[in-house]
Amino acid sequence: MSRILIRNGRLIDPADDLDTIGDVAIGDGRIIRLGGDIDDFTPDRVIDAEGQWVIPGLVDVCARLREPGATRKADIASEARAAAAGGITTLVMPPDTDPVIDTPSVVELIHHRAESAAGARVVPLGALTRGLAGEALPGMAGLAAAGCPAVSDGGQPVTDALVLRRALDYAATFALPGLLTPVEPTLAGGCLNEGATATRLGLPGIPAAAETAALGRQLAVAGATGARVHFGRLSSAEGVRALTHALGDNRKLSADVAIHQLFLTDQDAMDYDPRFHLNPPLRDIIDREALRQAFADGVLRIICSDHQPHDADAKEGPFASTAPGASGIDTLLPLLLRLVEDEVLPLRKALAAATIEPARLLGLEGGRLAEGAAADIAVVDPADPWFCRPDTLRSRGKNSPFLGWEFSARVCHTLVEGRLVHSIDRP
Repeated sequence: MSRILIRNGRLIDPADDLDTIGDVAIGDGRIIRLGGDIDDFTPDRVIDAEGQWVIPGLVDVCARLREPGATRKADIASEARAAAAGGITTLVMPPDTDPVIDTPSVVELIHHRAESAAGARVVPLGALTRGLAGEALPGMAGLAAAGCPAVSDGGQPVTDALVLRRALDYAATFALPGLLTPVEPTLAGGCLNEGATATRLGLPGIPAAAETAALGRQLAVAGATGARVHFGRLSSAEGVRALTHALGDNRKLSADVAIHQLFLTDQDAMDYDPRFHLNPPLRDIIDREALRQAFADGVLRIICSDHQPHDADAKEGPFASTAPGASGIDTLLPLLLRLVEDEVLPLRKALAAATIEPARLLGLEGGRLAEGAAADIAVVDPADPWFCRPDTLRSRGKNSPFLGWEFSARVCHTLVEGRLVHSIDRP
């Protein structure tokens, strides 16, 4: 394994108070030395990071890679490489693949495909129930031993409260967090937030009650088990209020938000553009501001891409008939930095939301820039603008709602466990 010296970068560790100019020495996949001028280290390669930021690689807590089961849309190799180009060093993969990730053999298949991809690390989540059918429990001991750091409903909520309780109890015996999707399926049959915009467009709406109804039931069950429970992709002000109240009694709870929910609203769909058909749906500006404020207040701590790449056919046709979801790994880091530019969050809090906070949730080693830590690192030029276009997206999914946006920063180098998995030539 090569020895790498990163010179003269701005070193930022969102988990600590580190923000200084200095060097990083890397060997055997770990950070050996950090800070100041490192002259007594013999590297195989030197990366000049003057004028650039050296940050922990991002940990994306929800990214669907479409393999196994839907490789016409994307695959592990394409998305792992695209993630690395976007400064993401760990992709956390929900279990709703085909076959479902409910046996160690499927976990091993994913690990094998990811190792040969030479991109971001891929961490599969185990299924909360067998086949995600909400009926029987999988062998969680085997899933944990195979490398699953948590179990998830994979976007298919367990509607039987007794099964959910038993699943969370079972997961807790192996110290596995349970990742739940707060949605009541019987209320979620639409395609846009229920409100004035959906009415004006003649589209079926999804009320915020679809989120809060499920959240109320899941919070009650979580409180009865004492398990570590995380709610994925909150989207509404009402959901934030419910979580805020519950946190007063149960500090084992947490939640994340998809980055696009912090920028877009249902009004972005006024032209019936299927790129804005998302799940959960884009809601109104009150919801967006409530989500932003929840991060400022510390109620929410984790931001993910909710990456869902689609082929072109899936996004063609009338809005309601298209597949929901957005391709997000290319724009996760640029949008985090846009939150900083817009003074929504300070830099370290924005970075922490996609580095140390998701790493802590899942007990992963990444998310730190510290001596002895794994060398999962992104080197970012904060003043290298680029336009989001289909040809500038590395993901096979071109279904980004941010096409046409200009971003101010570009990832120059990405290292995963000290291996250089992405690098661009500088002029």
